[in-house]
Amino acid sequence: MEGHKIIIAGGGTGGHVFPAIAIGRALERLEPSVQLLFVGALGKMEMEKVPEAGFRVKGLEIAGLNRSAWWKNISLPVKVIRSLRQAREIIRDFSPDVVVGVGGYASFPMLRSAQNKGIPTLIQEQNSYAGKTNKLMGKKAGKICVAYDGMEKFFPREKLVRTGNPVRHDIAENSVTREAASAAFGLDPGKKTVLAVGGSLGAKSINEAIYAHLDEFTRSGIQLIWQTGTLFIDQATEIIALKEASASIRAQAFIRHMDKAYAAADVIISRAGSTIAELCIVGKPAILVPYPYAAEDHQTQNARSLVDKNAALMVKDSDTGNELIGKAIGLIADEALQRQLTDRLKGMAIKDSDERIAKEILKLA
Repeated sequence: MEGHKIIIAGGGTGGHVFPAIAIGRALERLEPSVQLLFVGALGKMEMEKVPEAGFRVKGLEIAGLNRSAWWKNISLPVKVIRSLRQAREIIRDFSPDVVVGVGGYASFPMLRSAQNKGIPTLIQEQNSYAGKTNKLMGKKAGKICVAYDGMEKFFPREKLVRTGNPVRHDIAENSVTREAASAAFGLDPGKKTVLAVGGSLGAKSINEAIYAHLDEFTRSGIQLIWQTGTLFIDQATEIIALKEASASIRAQAFIRHMDKAYAAADVIISRAGSTIAELCIVGKPAILVPYPYAAEDHQTQNARSLVDKNAALMVKDSDTGNELIGKAIGLIADEALQRQLTDRLKGMAIKDSDERIAKEILKLA
């Protein structure tokens, strides 16, 4: 017998793509005959990462709202109309039982088209402050899976299910030792190590702070694993060579094996998007630098949800140049604070989030 047909829509960044893939794999574990179709935005990373994971993907001609350069939004209404037409065609051809929105540009056209057709929809809201699209779509959604308390401010209470945010299976079930992880990066497992990640696309403020204060890492005897994003990798490589720091600093545009990076690290510097779910599971002390241009400033809200529970530290994006590296070096030296942050983080972890969401999807189907 053929299984249920499910569309998973969204993407744009790794924070949307990797959880979507995790949900897809959980659906396959729970119902091996399930038929899955991913829908993303043309030109975005899901068009590469989803097929790599073994799933089908279709792309919509859609783009996000540019909040820092409004003149770049002139063509947006045309793209929205075009993507709604494409979404209707995908639904007509695939006939899904449920459409799932995981956030990102492509979720709106698919959720809107499904709801107009009376097809059940499920929204996965990753953040502590819901975005405009999800608030709008939530009115007709069958279920809304959330990761934070207090989401009844944005959605009907009876539709909410606390599932947490799904993370990649290799991170949720990480069995890599510190020694093996350090060896994979060519680092010394006996030395303290900082992991700096700015999301899959890199983080300008974090990169510039590290660039300006690289000497402080080497003087302190601290190793650094530095995910720069593609735009900054050349500058990072150049400064590492100039400072003769290649023995203790590893810069990569994109870290493919985050399980190993987490296992090698003592302290993590990160944005405050969906990475927070991973930080809770790995339980590593973190300094969060919220991206200030995120919709409704949701990354600051996400970070505060941890900081208010003494589970993480935070540095404002505008203060990274003056504060970030000093705070990271201070945290590396403060083992009591590290233990406190780790204990609080682990208490917030939900390891089976992907299966919790998959079960809700199958109930709707």
